[in-house]
Amino acid sequence: MPWIQRTVKLRPLPRGFHLVTREVLEALPELEGIQTGLLHIFIQHTSASLSINENADSDVPRDLESSFSDIVPESFPYRHTCEGPDDMPAHVKSSLLGCSLSIPICHGAPCLGTWQGIYLCEHRNRASGRRLVLTVFGE
Repeated sequence: MPWIQRTVKLRPLPRGFHLVTREVLEALPELEGIQTGLLHIFIQHTSASLSINENADSDVPRDLESSFSDIVPESFPYRHTCEGPDDMPAHVKSSLLGCSLSIPICHGAPCLGTWQGIYLCEHRNRASGRRLVLTVFGE
């Protein structure tokens, strides 16, 4: 099977942790035909990030957001402030979480655990839609 690569544009989302598993899977119907492979997801932004975390309890994304806001406060004396008070903290949060995920594909689906989902971690108060590059290889 040849490599598959798609760019997905997500709608603008407010600051917080947002499940995007469905959007990723809808963009890759070919996954059903892959028995063993790898899905790589890359976000093309420096003020948002990606994570895999619990997908069942709506308190989890709220707790993640409040925890990261406490760990990386806007009140810190940042030097890079020309794009607003939420911009530099967003860069720090993005560096902590990362810009990509690699997920094994097993029997036509990502090998996510029962309670795992793919999150877009939006660190800006008002960001535009984010772009994800999805790359798949398998057989």
